Amino acid sequence: MTSRIGVITFPGTLDDRDTQRAVRVAGAEPVPLWHRDKDLKQVDAVVLPGGFSYGDYLRAGAISRFSPVMETVIAQAKAGMPVLGICNGFQVLTETHLLPGAMLRNNHLHFICRDQKLRVENAETSWTADYSSGQEISIPLKNIDGRYVADERTLDMLEAEGRVAFRYLDGNPNASLRDIAGITNEAGNVVGLMPHPEHAVEPLIGTGRTDGLGFFTSILKKLVNV
Repeated sequence: MTSRIGVITFPGTLDDRDTQRAVRVAGAEPVPLWHRDKDLKQVDAVVLPGGFSYGDYLRAGAISRFSPVMETVIAQAKAGMPVLGICNGFQVLTETHLLPGAMLRNNHLHFICRDQKLRVENAETSWTADYSSGQEISIPLKNIDGRYVADERTLDMLEAEGRVAFRYLDGNPNASLRDIAGITNEAGNVVGLMPHPEHAVEPLIGTGRTDGLGFFTSILKKLVNV
């Protein structure tokens, strides 16, 4: 039976179609989910894609956190459902407190769009198992509110528990603390990152590489083995 991965669309989401395509390329069935609906349509995992939900008013992801669909996502994530937040989706996950910390405006106050090298720090989450620890990958980055921050106690906890999932290499693009590009929750089923793996799943688009495909093949293997 084909695994079903839900992709949520909020007002202002712009990478939902790309994410659905990435899911399809990996061999799963993408299931569109609308922000006003609490029903997750019996999906096996959920992706919160990138964009500018609700225009990033108040704070990036702050309004989306109260969308009806998130009530169900929060409950299911706490029960173990795999959830991936990409860029704006990562911002939403911090706003819901499914992941600790917060996302602030880039230190240079400009939107940035470039191919970004990352180091995989944790290859044991639901979304990173097809990578190896220490592996270097390159996927697109595009944001203006991409600076990850947290208090020192939280940062130390993330480091000690191996919950930093990705770190920026060859220059920190937004002054994220400790070069953090992505993190995971304690259980490893919820992952958030600022760069966009869905734009690096086919050789003819994005970086011209397929370094992002591992996110989507990782979750398929996780679901098959559950």
